[in-house]
Amino acid sequence: MSAISAHRRLSPLRLRRLTYAALYLAIALVLPFLTGQIPKIGSMLCPMHIPALLCGFVCGWPWGAAVGFLSPLLRSLLFGMPTAYSAVAMAFEMAAYGAMTGILYRALPKKGWCIIAALVAAMIVGRLVWGGVQFLLAGLRGTEFSLSLFLAGAVTAALPGIAAQLVLIPALVAAMEKAGLTLNG
Repeated sequence: MSAISAHRRLSPLRLRRLTYAALYLAIALVLPFLTGQIPKIGSMLCPMHIPALLCGFVCGWPWGAAVGFLSPLLRSLLFGMPTAYSAVAMAFEMAAYGAMTGILYRALPKKGWCIIAALVAAMIVGRLVWGGVQFLLAGLRGTEFSLSLFLAGAVTAALPGIAAQLVLIPALVAAMEKAGLTLNG
């Protein structure tokens, strides 16, 4: 493949999406350092989820899924947190977040409620995916992953993060829409 044909394939829109996705991935790697100063609260805020969810809204489902999948794995590899076991389940969970926000945001009418509807649906699907992967991994390890463990990990422990996401993400997406920065249209 010549350099000219490779250049043609990377359209300005695709280049912008790639740039935004790289920015969201970098934010996902760095944001836990800010919230991690208070370990009990930091993990409850689910800081890596925010960039994956936003990337789906802004760049579209493939980019959101990629950022969501890669961020916990890269963070585990580079910084040792989350642990490798947790990173695998988180990778599938966050890929579902990014994919679902991207798909639903594009499919729903562009009204104020669509951002919240897409966000809530993505959060539910992502947590169900996380639970499914945790269940499979527990079976491979010969341990148990019960409904009470799922509810504790997906809901109870994550309530501060869920609240933060429900407040921050619609406001950020609306501001990016107003500024003409969303590329998922």
